[in-house]
Amino acid sequence: MSSNSFAYNEQSGGGEATELGQEATATISPSGAFGLFSSDLKKNEDLKQMLESNKDSAKLEAMKRIVGMIAKGKNASELFPAVVKNVASKNIEIKKLVYVYLVRYAEEQQDLALLSISTFQRALKDPNQLIRASALRVLSSIRVPIIVPIMMLAIKEASADLSPYVRKNAAHAIQKLYSLDPEQKEMLIEVIEKLLKDKSTLVAGSVVMAFEEVCPDRIDLIHKNYRKLCNLLVDVEEWGQVVIIHMLTRYARTQFVSPWKEDDGLQDNEKNFYESDDEQKEKTEKKKFYTMDPDHRLLIRNTKPLLQKLYRPTRSEVVMAVAQLYWHIAPKSEAGIISKSLVRLLRSNREVQYIVLQNIATMSIQRKGMFEPYLKSFYVRSTDPTMIKTLKLEILTNLANEANISTLLREFQTYVKSQDKQFAAATIQTIGRCATNISEVTDTCLNGLVCLLSNRDEIVVAESVVVIKKLLQMQPAQHGEIIKHMAKLLDSITVPVARASILWLTGENCERVPKIAPDVLRKMAKNFTSEDDLVKLQILNLGAKLYLTNSKQTKLLTQYILNLGKYDQNYDIRDRTRFIRQLIVPNEKSGALSKYAKKIFLAQKPAPLLESPYKDRDHFQLGTLSHTLNTKATGYLELSNWPEVAPDPSVRNVEVIELAKEWTPAGKAKKENPAKKFYSESEEEEDSSDSSSDSESESASESGEQDEEGDSSDESSEDSSSESESESGSESEVENRRDKNSKTKGKGDSEYGEKENENSETSDSSNEESSSIEESSSDSESESENELESRKVTKEKEKKTKQDRKPVTKDVSLLDLDDFNPVSTPVALPMPAFSPSLIADLEGLNLSTSSSVISVSTPVFVPMKTHVLLHRMSGKGLAAHYFFPRQPCIFGDKMVSVQITLSNTTDRKIENIHTGQKKLPTGMQMHVFNPIESLEPEGSITVSMGIDFCDSTQTASFQLCTKDDCFNVNIQPPVGELLLPVAISEKDFKKEQGMLTGMNETSTIIIVAPQNFTSSVILQKVVNVANVGVVPSGQDNIHRFAAKTVHSGSLMLVTVELKEGSTAQLIINTEKTVIGSVLLRELKPVLSQG
Repeated sequence: MSSNSFAYNEQSGGGEATELGQEATATISPSGAFGLFSSDLKKNEDLKQMLESNKDSAKLEAMKRIVGMIAKGKNASELFPAVVKNVASKNIEIKKLVYVYLVRYAEEQQDLALLSISTFQRALKDPNQLIRASALRVLSSIRVPIIVPIMMLAIKEASADLSPYVRKNAAHAIQKLYSLDPEQKEMLIEVIEKLLKDKSTLVAGSVVMAFEEVCPDRIDLIHKNYRKLCNLLVDVEEWGQVVIIHMLTRYARTQFVSPWKEDDGLQDNEKNFYESDDEQKEKTEKKKFYTMDPDHRLLIRNTKPLLQKLYRPTRSEVVMAVAQLYWHIAPKSEAGIISKSLVRLLRSNREVQYIVLQNIATMSIQRKGMFEPYLKSFYVRSTDPTMIKTLKLEILTNLANEANISTLLREFQTYVKSQDKQFAAATIQTIGRCATNISEVTDTCLNGLVCLLSNRDEIVVAESVVVIKKLLQMQPAQHGEIIKHMAKLLDSITVPVARASILWLTGENCERVPKIAPDVLRKMAKNFTSEDDLVKLQILNLGAKLYLTNSKQTKLLTQYILNLGKYDQNYDIRDRTRFIRQLIVPNEKSGALSKYAKKIFLAQKPAPLLESPYKDRDHFQLGTLSHTLNTKATGYLELSNWPEVAPDPSVRNVEVIELAKEWTPAGKAKKENPAKKFYSESEEEEDSSDSSSDSESESASESGEQDEEGDSSDESSEDSSSESESESGSESEVENRRDKNSKTKGKGDSEYGEKENENSETSDSSNEESSSIEESSSDSESESENELESRKVTKEKEKKTKQDRKPVTKDVSLLDLDDFNPVSTPVALPMPAFSPSLIADLEGLNLSTSSSVISVSTPVFVPMKTHVLLHRMSGKGLAAHYFFPRQPCIFGDKMVSVQITLSNTTDRKIENIHTGQKKLPTGMQMHVFNPIESLEPEGSITVSMGIDFCDSTQTASFQLCTKDDCFNVNIQPPVGELLLPVAISEKDFKKEQGMLTGMNETSTIIIVAPQNFTSSVILQKVVNVANVGVVPSGQDNIHRFAAKTVHSGSLMLVTVELKEGSTAQLIINTEKTVIGSVLLRELKPVLSQG
């Protein structure tokens, strides 16, 4: 068939048969153009002809086929002259493929590539960023020292390119140039320093890799960019994340003090607040209390989302990188978070499993508690390869303790019967290690191993003998019977190691088995010449020991063995024979040592230490090649020891100062004198306060639950900071309307203060829900502290205003819109600490005069979850996020209030931000925000919009425009945000529910997780999904919620009735059946999951 194909190729020269002919030729002779057959020399002639064609279509087809050959691993180097001619092609598609080919073969065909060097230089100026980047890649692939200056110049120009893709390739070229000419190091460091300041996530990973290759010791280059790299980490591609995390791990070990020495103190951070002064003084005298550096905390906090599936499907190498970071630099109390993520990786392919299990084996030696809850995940499966089985055994041994050893021994008993003999032998060694580590089961393990001596499998018996020998060394006096039993097995066991072990045991205990030992020596003397060298050495040792302890019976036998050993082919055995003869058989030539022969041979031997082979690997950084091989690999950078005293942290303060300067005008503080005083006071308080992350998290969560751990308090501080930022932005947005409302609504001041307290209370009490948006609040710690101080000052001013009863102009937050709401709330809540059910009771009492009054109430909970409206990469530096504040809209009764935060992530001012063309479904209306004249670099502002979604979850599409560009954006509301909570009594609820049955009722049975079977959890989960009000209920097992749709005002009644057996019935009654069914689908998984 192949010969026919060749003939067809020569005749027709094209079509499908041509490709078949080429593939067949390549299969016969993979040596390419250097094959033995003449047809091989012509197999690529058609491609050469196509490349020399005048038609771009033919050239493009030829290049596609050539790149396809490269992808399959075929040799296409002979086409280099024909391909390189097309490097100047005007067709961009052809040029791209030519550059792909040249990158692959430029290093092999350097002379020909040099001929086109001028073309590459011209391509560096090409308008297409892909061409510029490809030209730089080809140029850096030509490994000729003569073009080093040209490469250096090209890298410098590319590092200042407007395209981040080109800058990324410049960072890659730095490493190639450094390997070609290390003398260029200083000039390359200047380029690296410039690229490290780049704010693009596309460049970050590549430049850090170049830093690691060229100048890993220049830590000073990282100082100014440390916080930026921490904040960019979540958005960098996976390869870059791994590189950055490894670099920051090394950086943290040089810049921060160890969190491990004072780890107990760190765990009890909150408890110390409540201790008496005497106890505090005692602790202070003993040791100085550890406080984590805020930058240290920033790194740990910003890597945490990479472990969570909620963030995005995370690659295994990223999880491994974060795990090693937590292991090497996080407090021991927080390192447990990585265990679940690592165990999840065991579902990956076997190569990933192998690396992960190796690292878990190292971790489990020092910190067993991290992986004990996942013990069953390390049970061996029949489909596991041997290398995985052995590693799982290693981990199970490390995790074994008195509590779980009985379960593990039953598991090991099954493993011993495995058909995989190597695995069965490893299991026996594992049983031996468990016996030495846990004294309570030593006898049990020993008896089990003795039972295995009668196994049919010789390898199992041999391994059991070796392990028993090690166990008996620890307590030899108690087990004479076992030694006798093992001596009888010499006739059946043929494995040299096992035979040698039995002989060694017999010799060591020859005085305890005086009748058996000489007989064993007699049997061994018969077969001495046919034994393995290892066994021969032990026979000689046994003869020497018996000669010294029982010379009457064994003198002649020992001399016979020594004579055999004297003429053995192995020189080790001959040397051992001479040594023993001179030592135990005294003669004229014997030295003084012969007097001490008995002490030498029968000295007490130390018991062997059965240790894990992974015990000494922890000095290598986890997840590295050096750790896997247990030897230092080329290019490995060692982790330094923690410094005793932390270096000056102010070297990293550059960005914080810039942010503070830029954020000051965002609130328009310069317009009025009172505002100027307001900000100056908060800055003074900020300077005098402690800036550590722990103190911030305590102050942010002080009004919340006191029993929360450190992680939750950190998350609450982030959530409160993002809330305060949105409020400060909204103040600047509604400043124009402030005077009118302050004159017409005098009571607005007091209500604002009360609402502020309530919002902060509900935000703090719901840290777990809002923790999933941890990455959205990546601003610096000083900003959140500044905003918290600003709130305190605002509240103090408002209290004075209330006492004086004077209408004073103040900043109004868009989160507080009661002043503009035509529907008055039935009750003002002076104490936000009331439970929602008690609030609803009070509201019901106040409205009891009317027969059935249903009015809008305040939201029970406002989730701070933000949605991406415009990503900064798509928006050319303009980023936009939106969230729903759950307040009546000031622009219309039927509109849903939406707050949008606009951020400028570039280093230049963005002007004239406004909304452009709207593409709304029929009936939908939108009230847009006022145009923003300009937005400073790194600045941010929050604006408010109103959208009438017509009680549907349809998308509102419009354009977000700047002076130069327009971007298409979409807002799609969750169904729970189309509702407004209402206050309604239980009696009225039942009455309304009775009228909304049949087609207006949707219900389902759900299985509720045990931890969700409490009133507080159900309330928390329901109000997080939907903006509903709580209806007071006289029955503990029935929870009722009520709301009305924003557009039509239709009632939405939700009932959760708990039943027996962890089940519950979820019922929704509403005229809007579509919204009701969608809400049911969203509530069902939330209530079911744990």
